[in-house]
Amino acid sequence: MKKLLGERLFFDWKIAVLVMVSTLVLIISFYQTELAPWAKWFPGWSKTGLPTKIIDHTLLYFVLPMLIILLVFRQKPAEFGFSFGDWKTGIPLTLGGILLIAPVLWWAARGNAAMQDYYKTRLPGLPWSTLLDLFSWEFLFRGWLLFGFARKFGPEAIWLQAVPFALAHIGKPELETLSTIFGGFAFGWVAWRTKSFVYPLLIHWFVSTFTIIAAAGFLG
Repeated sequence: MKKLLGERLFFDWKIAVLVMVSTLVLIISFYQTELAPWAKWFPGWSKTGLPTKIIDHTLLYFVLPMLIILLVFRQKPAEFGFSFGDWKTGIPLTLGGILLIAPVLWWAARGNAAMQDYYKTRLPGLPWSTLLDLFSWEFLFRGWLLFGFARKFGPEAIWLQAVPFALAHIGKPELETLSTIFGGFAFGWVAWRTKSFVYPLLIHWFVSTFTIIAAAGFLG
């Protein structure tokens, strides 16, 4: 035990940066409701489906990690899934995922009062509001974290990125939050399989948009 306690610790500094930055941006995003300094200049944006929170997410989840990739890690964005990857595999997986998940989403949105209450007011700006927001979300988890962890942990990175993804949903309807550890794994697997965050982004975009529309009662 003494020998173990006396040994020096050696950390992979890139993994440390990934963990610290990802944790901090998620905490900051939770506590700071309007980071963007221009929020007070354009109050009408919230009425057009482009709330300042989307800009905050873009800055924290996409711009900051991308700057670290380029300036600190000195790596190519494609190494973090920022490419179209294997599109021949990605397109069928995307279409198949959408077909499989659509009935489940309809059932969850129409059969759960909490889902309806949470999502029925989010129709303004669709479908672009969901795309703009989810772009940065997907890059953070299925780009920055997944491929950043994969260099050290291999395919275990698929589960590792799913954990903060699920925790980031706390505060949303319970049914949705409980499903996100499995959904996060599925999105991660698609990104791993295609070497791109684009295809889980497209599936997630459909999931979010379809859920909102169904919760609002437009699909029966």
